[in-house]
Amino acid sequence: MAQKNGDFAFTSDSLYGTSDDNTYSGALSFMRRRYTRDLTGVDVAVSGIPYDLGTSNRAGTRFGPRAIRQASSHIAWGPQWPYDFDPFHRLAVTDWGDHSFSAGYTDRMLESVEANTLEMFQAGCFPMTMGGDHFVTLPLLRAAAKHHGGALSLIHFDAHTDTSRSDNLNHGTMFWHAMQEGLIDPKRSIHMGIRMFVDWDDGFTKIGGWDAQRLSPDAIGERIHDVVGDNKAYVTFDIDFLDPSYAPGTGTPVVGGPTTMQALDILMRLKGLNIVGMDLVEVAPEHDNGEVTALAGASLMYQVLHVLAEDRPNMITAD
Repeated sequence: MAQKNGDFAFTSDSLYGTSDDNTYSGALSFMRRRYTRDLTGVDVAVSGIPYDLGTSNRAGTRFGPRAIRQASSHIAWGPQWPYDFDPFHRLAVTDWGDHSFSAGYTDRMLESVEANTLEMFQAGCFPMTMGGDHFVTLPLLRAAAKHHGGALSLIHFDAHTDTSRSDNLNHGTMFWHAMQEGLIDPKRSIHMGIRMFVDWDDGFTKIGGWDAQRLSPDAIGERIHDVVGDNKAYVTFDIDFLDPSYAPGTGTPVVGGPTTMQALDILMRLKGLNIVGMDLVEVAPEHDNGEVTALAGASLMYQVLHVLAEDRPNMITAD
């Protein structure tokens, strides 16, 4: 049940329920969830990775988790349209906080994020992570593949493939490295929204940015299901999948992308897939305008929570 004395992130007496805090006040956890590192009974553990040393263009995504948490307060009062249920009545979701590592030491970030995320998997949690630049997905995939014991399908929303063949570790090469490490199976993975020139065939199924605009969400969802099948899948969402008019606050914007509504509609079609984790990355608030990008990021994550909760029973009847 929701507390009536504010600061739901600290005062809630249950992992379930929805906050009644004013949108403009209170402690800013993701969606007002309880701040805790106790993973007992937790279905979804949300965390942040404030890292942007892998960027190749504009920096600032280290502030992404903070911005998404703040923007999420605008929508933390009830279900997201068009759903008619509150996912927090069905899922125990907490905010684990941010992964900690020394600034400037990429190797320490990789070690910390992989170890912490592996603990979440081992506790039976679904890790939902806020970047940071897209390079942070590499340690998340390492933890997922280690826990699940095999190559995962990658469901990748992005304007870029991020499979550039290079020994450099940055936000444009990490999926090539993930392929070399056997973390993902390209033949059962899919890129969506690609709008940059690619000089080699990485083996992924690709839906270009214009096709992502023109195909129906049902058609795209069917393509995703055909490619992934029953394989365990990881969802990674780079906010620059969206057209810059819907997500200006990002490091490498590319025109010609889908709308926020189209992205939400496509995410609904992930229902029925065996999704084991998810991240949303590349929100750079210093380039944002009126929290447009951060709000989009929070809303996309919230949509995935609805998908995860859709077939689960209510654990409480009311706030």
